[in-house]
Parts: sequence; C-alpha cells; structure tokens
Amino acid sequence: MIRIDDLHKTYATPRGRFEALRGVSLHVAPGEVFGIIGPSGAGKSTLVQCINMLEQPDQGSIAIGGQALTGLDERSLRGQRRRIGMVFQGFNLLARRTVHGNVALPLEIAGVPARDIPARVDRLLELVGLAHLRDRYPSQISGGQKQRVGIARALANDPDVLLSDEATSALDPETTRNILALLREINRQTGITVVLITHQMEVVRQICDRVAVLDQGRVVEAGATVDVFASPRHAVTRAMVSAATASELSDETLAALRGRIADAAPARPGQAAQLWRMTLAGGDSGALLASLGREHAVALTLVQARVEAVQGVAVGTLFVLAEGAPEALAAARGAAHERHAVVEDVH
Repeated sequence: MIRIDDLHKTYATPRGRFEALRGVSLHVAPGEVFGIIGPSGAGKSTLVQCINMLEQPDQGSIAIGGQALTGLDERSLRGQRRRIGMVFQGFNLLARRTVHGNVALPLEIAGVPARDIPARVDRLLELVGLAHLRDRYPSQISGGQKQRVGIARALANDPDVLLSDEATSALDPETTRNILALLREINRQTGITVVLITHQMEVVRQICDRVAVLDQGRVVEAGATVDVFASPRHAVTRAMVSAATASELSDETLAALRGRIADAAPARPGQAAQLWRMTLAGGDSGALLASLGREHAVALTLVQARVEAVQGVAVGTLFVLAEGAPEALAAARGAAHERHAVVEDVH
C-alpha cells in the first residue's frame, strides 16, 4: 500500500544543514497497522509530513497503492491527498462548529453534495461512538471524545490510509487504550491501512502488526511487533522495549548478583557464573529453563521474570543466574537459541 524508497530530507538551520531523513525505505502492506517509533529528533514528524506530501523530500520516492506522489503537480497532489486521512495530537477541531459540523468540513471542502453529507457524517459518528454528541461543541466534550471526532473527520473522504501523528500523546492511559482499540476496530471493519507515528512503545505493543524504529533519520530496525519485542537488536530499540515493559533489574539486585558472581569465581575452580537476560515469545519459560539445566548440567536460577502480551502473543523477559562449566554454559546458550530464545549477557 505504501512504498517509501531512499527518502532524504535536509533542512537549513542557523547552525547549518540538518539531515532529518537519511535514506529511509519502508513498505507498509495493505490493511495492516504499522508503527513508526523513535526518540525525539529521530525524524518521525518529518517522515509523516513527507508521506502526506506536506513536505517535499529532497530525494527518494513515495507511492500509495502504486501511485507515485513525488513529482506530482499541486492539482494532482490535492486529489491524492484525499486518499490519506490524518489524525493529530492536538485534535485541531473548529471551536465554532459542532461535532457534526467538524466531521462534515472535509466533505464540504471536497464538494460532496450537501444532501449527501448528513447521512455520511452520522455513519461516521456511529462508527466512533459519538452519535449522541453530534450537536455538542468541542469545549463541551472530553479529550478522548475530541480525538474520536478527529478520527471520524479523518475518515470522512473514505481514505485508503489513516496517518496518526502522536494522536494519543496528550491522553491519559485509559483513554489511550480506548482510542487504540477504536483504531484497531476501524482497521478490522474497513480494511484501512493505518500508520501510527509515536514515541510510545506501549502504543506499538497494543495495536501494531509491524514496526519500524527510527534513530537519527535512519531505520535502525524493522519487523513484526512481537519479534521486535522478543528480540530487539538495536540499542535504541532495546532501551525503548525495556522502558515499555519495565523489565530491567533494579540497581540493588544487579549489584548483589555481581557480588555473588565475583565471590563464586575463586571458590569454584573450573566453574563459571553468568547473568543472562533471556527473551522468548510464546514459549513456556519454566519448561525451557528446566530442560536446559537438565540436558546440559548447568544450574539456572530465575532471578526475575515478566511476561507481556504483544499482539496476543506472550513475550517473556527473564533474568537468569547461570552456573556451570564454561563449555556447558555455552552449549545451553546455543540450545536456547535453537528454541527461539535470545540470550544476552548482563554485565
């Protein structure tokens, strides 16, 4: 549905030229919910502005449904933009228009006959659960309800793609969960392709089929959400996953384990002690540890474990104190890898 190839965008600043995007390439499949995440300054906002062509890239191409957007004249581009709905962090509702009037606005701009607009707006308000608030003004509804109006407005012209630019950042956790559930339900009902721009890994975990991680204008990691959570490869991704899952060891626990490992070294010649961080998706972590210990004659002590649901799959993060002969520990690590678990040393 969306194909982005070798996208570059540079801005002139008082401090010189700033490369916001440095060769970004992505493919978003039809009907999927795709997350684009990264820390502040990673290039997320620039990327979304390029996708809807509010910013012209310096180099590279963007196509939606096989139609290239780069290189179009302004008139043709206006027509193509109607295929893209946009949901904003700040809602951007018109204070003097009712809920119904805000959703009707893009239809009026598109030249839809006035007689056809009320029924289309009513259908959209029903879809987002706001039919009972159609005659209220933005000042009379909550933040979550305002975002629902924004979603309905973004869907008014029956777009092929819905872009959500930090749409839940200003909302409380419960409202965020409700809005994300609504977006997923709309995706299931209509088949619309959804692209979520966010800095919140929790948002990605709840709704996205796949995710791309941006850092300093580049895609540093991409894949199925469950795989990225279970086996983050890049340091930026690992930090974001750890923050979202609260799965790191406390400083006190880590210090105690390091002391135990240091004390064990001279006391047990020929033996080694290691602290592992293990991640696995959809497996039985207890059974895995038991079988590894039994098959390779190593002692595996579970220090801490956390299990998170990612797109319906249980992803476990385990901290394990592993003790045994060095060659036995290496064999156990290899066996864990063969069973689709990732093992990393914690230093």
